[in-house]
Amino acid sequence: MENIIYCLIGGVLLIGFVFVAQAIRIVPEYQRLVVFRVGRCIGPKGPGLIFLIPIVDRAVKVDLREQVREIPHQTAITKDNAGISVDFIWYYKILDPVESVLQVGNFEAAAQGMATTTLRAVIGGIPLDDALSEREHINSMLRTRLDEVTERWGVKVTNVEIREIIPPREIQESMNRQMTAERIRRAVVTEASGTREAAITVAEGEKQSAILKAEGSKQAAILESEGQRKAQELKAQGYAKALEHIFASAKAIDQKTMTLQYFDTLKTLGQGEATKYIFPMEFTSLIENFVKGDKK
Repeated sequence: MENIIYCLIGGVLLIGFVFVAQAIRIVPEYQRLVVFRVGRCIGPKGPGLIFLIPIVDRAVKVDLREQVREIPHQTAITKDNAGISVDFIWYYKILDPVESVLQVGNFEAAAQGMATTTLRAVIGGIPLDDALSEREHINSMLRTRLDEVTERWGVKVTNVEIREIIPPREIQESMNRQMTAERIRRAVVTEASGTREAAITVAEGEKQSAILKAEGSKQAAILESEGQRKAQELKAQGYAKALEHIFASAKAIDQKTMTLQYFDTLKTLGQGEATKYIFPMEFTSLIENFVKGDKK
C-alpha cells in the first residue's frame, strides 16, 4: 500500500515537474515567443522569464537577428536570349514576429522560391551586357522587389549581393578575345603615347638648344661688333692725334724746307733707271720761290 502511495506521489511530482518545465521559459534578448492560447494568438512574449499555461498555451520561437540565406546557381534568360547562371545571397531581418508566423507557413521555403522567381524576372528584363556590368543595379532591383513581397510577412530585406554570374561558354570565349584585343589596343596606345611624349621632349630639347645657341651667337656678334667699334674708335682717336701732331709740326715748316724736301726726292728719283720724270705743276712755283729767295 505504501509503495502505491509513493508511486502516486512520484507520478504527481513528475507531472508537476513537466508542467513547470513547460510553463517556465527563458527567452534571450534576440528572440521572441509568439504565444497561442487555445489557438488564439495573444502576441509576442519576451525577452526574459515567461510563464505559459501547459496544454493551453503553445509558443513559437522567432529569431530577430539579421539572417543570411544563400540562393544556389539559378539559370536565367536575359532580355537578348542569353542563358546565364547566377547565384546570390540575401539578408533579411524579422521586424514583426507575429506577422512572420501568421502570414506565411514556411518562411524559408517561401522566401527561397520567391527569390529565385524574382531573380529570373529581373534578369529577363535586362540585356547580357548590363547583367555582366551592372551588378549594383541588379542587387538594388532584387532587394526592392524582395522587400515588397516580404513586407507583408513582417520581414525586411536589408541587402542582396550577387556573388557570381557565369555566361555561356561561347560568350566567355568571345569576352576573352575582346579582353585580349583591348589589352593589345591599350599597349599600342601606351607605346604610341610614350613615343609621342619622347619625340615632344626631344623636339623641345632641340628647340631650347637652338634658342640658346642663337642667343649665344647673338651675344657673340654683339660683343664682336662692340669690340670692332671700340677698336675703330681707338684707331680713329690715334689717327686724330697723329694728324694733330703732324699738323702742329707742319706749322713750323716754311716754303724753303718744303722745296729742299722736293729736291731730296728728285735726287732719289734720279738714282733710278727711269729716263722720264713727271713733275707736278706746283714744283715750278716752288723753284721760282726758292730762286727769288736766294736773289734777295
